[in-house]
Amino acid sequence: MTRSWWCSIRGWRRRSPGSSPRREPPPVADRRVDYLLVGGGLAAANCARWLREEGADGSILLVGREPDPPYNRPPCSKEFLQGRESREDAYFRPNEWWEEQSIELLTRTSVMGLDLGARTATLMPHRQEVEFGRALVATGANVRILHVEGAELDGLHYLRTLSNSAAIWSDASEAEHVVIVGGSYIGTEVAASLTMRGRRCSIVMQEAVTHERTFGRQAGEWFQSVLQSHGIEVHGDDQLERFEGADGRVRKVVTKGGLELKADAVVMGTGVHPEVHLAERAGLELGERGGVRCSSRLETSAPGVWAAGDICEYDSPIHGRPVRIEHWDVAFNQGKTAALNMLGRETEYDVVPYFFSDLADWASMEYVGPAFGWDQEVVRGSIDDGEFSLWYLQDGRVAGALSVGRSDDLEHARRLLTSHTDVSAHTAELADVNTDLSGL
Repeated sequence: MTRSWWCSIRGWRRRSPGSSPRREPPPVADRRVDYLLVGGGLAAANCARWLREEGADGSILLVGREPDPPYNRPPCSKEFLQGRESREDAYFRPNEWWEEQSIELLTRTSVMGLDLGARTATLMPHRQEVEFGRALVATGANVRILHVEGAELDGLHYLRTLSNSAAIWSDASEAEHVVIVGGSYIGTEVAASLTMRGRRCSIVMQEAVTHERTFGRQAGEWFQSVLQSHGIEVHGDDQLERFEGADGRVRKVVTKGGLELKADAVVMGTGVHPEVHLAERAGLELGERGGVRCSSRLETSAPGVWAAGDICEYDSPIHGRPVRIEHWDVAFNQGKTAALNMLGRETEYDVVPYFFSDLADWASMEYVGPAFGWDQEVVRGSIDDGEFSLWYLQDGRVAGALSVGRSDDLEHARRLLTSHTDVSAHTAELADVNTDLSGL
């Protein structure tokens, strides 16, 4: 198996002391493609799809470092981990689709460097030089590794890929107690999925309640109550201190608060960071949120090069400022917008970001926003009954909305969020389920 990673190689010739460095001439390209799509995830896959659907007849090369073709990542913590879907069920398209669309797909392949001046990319493991006309950089994100005592023990897992998910279940299937570190999307979804398959799960997290950072205290308490009602232990307001083990394998999780939890396996849901090494070393401008700075049309600081997905920090017409969003729906839609602009359409990415999450088959949530901050929450429906929407207002305007069992409310939330309508005088109507929100 080829081990791949994203990085860049700069070609400097070693010189004698005192002499100035001189860049080696760029290598001669082995071949040329019209569209180079870097990254084997959803953004690149949907970009390839829309290039073809919108009439691109040039050559398309999609390069991904994983062994699988592009796939949907949400099943990694849900249906695939639960054993309800196969690996192939998660694929973006059947394997034969790529050939049918005349899209060249290279898996187990890394782009080691981009020379934006020469418009070439270096591919490994065969060190092939490919010249390109236009390019999409969609290298995604990597998990945030925690460096604590005992982190080298077997039985510790991070979740980002289908292979990670398969390894988690292979380990957890033999385990009695599983500890999950982190109380956000990945942590709660994994805890629910493994509990559904008969494992005893505990969550350790910094927040007081699950999802508190994203959805606030009252929504977080409801999600936590769902988890606890199915036997999941939740330990908030605490932090990981170390892992303890025996015979090279994890056996215990110890927190800074003094909690000691038996652990036959551990899953780390500690977040991700954008994988921008390739972009940075190629000279693309980075933003304050750690992503690749892009215009509202998703074009980077290099003409003819676009970014999409987790790394894309774009000028949002919705939010009036640069934002970077890590979620399936955003990567999917940005792939389409990037394709349209590669074809010269000059299309702004003006889609309201949408998020979703499922806790096994116990509860589902949908969310639009995101609300980076808010000063008021308005509940529509009943949190106690598990059918509600929660509206996040900032200075009287909708900044985001969460739905549990009230999906139709989100269409109104999108409209109010986009229009920046002042609803400060209408919070009573917003909370009243008998009010027609189309009138706001």
